[in-house]
Amino acid sequence: MERQLVITEDGSSSVFIAELSEHYHSIHGALQESQHVFIDAGLHYKTGKQTEINILEVGFGTGLNALLTCMEVEKNLLRITYTAVEKFPLDDVIYPQLNYCSLLNISGCDHLYKKIYLSPWQETVHLTNHFSLLKLKMDVKEISFANQFDIIYFDAFAPTAQPELWTAEIFNSMYNSLMQEGILVTYCAKGEVKRIMRSAGFKIEALPGAKGKREMTRGIK
Repeated sequence: MERQLVITEDGSSSVFIAELSEHYHSIHGALQESQHVFIDAGLHYKTGKQTEINILEVGFGTGLNALLTCMEVEKNLLRITYTAVEKFPLDDVIYPQLNYCSLLNISGCDHLYKKIYLSPWQETVHLTNHFSLLKLKMDVKEISFANQFDIIYFDAFAPTAQPELWTAEIFNSMYNSLMQEGILVTYCAKGEVKRIMRSAGFKIEALPGAKGKREMTRGIK
């Protein structure tokens, strides 16, 4: 699939796949969406309750969610184990063209982001003393974790583009992958998706969405 670099409304980079007519992030802003959905509604929900957090990301994409999460480690005195699943990784030549670190303007960001996207697949890498990353090149349908994660960042392409990733089978697997009181956060707020999540056992919370979307969803086990 051909991937094209684009700039979203907040000035941050994203990737567009013409074949699916899908962007990797909201066109209203890649950075603001990732911060709002996955950090503010996901990670920060847990940081007041625990300091050791195990995260599963479905859809590694550009690595933006991993980058933002890693930068929260020292700020909130966390220890994070991060597992990311991606069936179709980006080519390594794309990552240096993404402008997240120039916008974030945080010391060491470029070095950290480079370590994230160059980390080998299928191998756990300790990027810092308190953040380890395992990138898995695999189909999310192959996931067989059980009671392992505190948070799931569910960042798959939209249901209209990849309906096979928003099924009862997938969300049953996600539910089983979480520890009790674990959460799943996603930008998607479609009624059918929330119904499927409820049937899997999730308690559903409808939260204000990132810019350009009225709602997002947080599911609690």
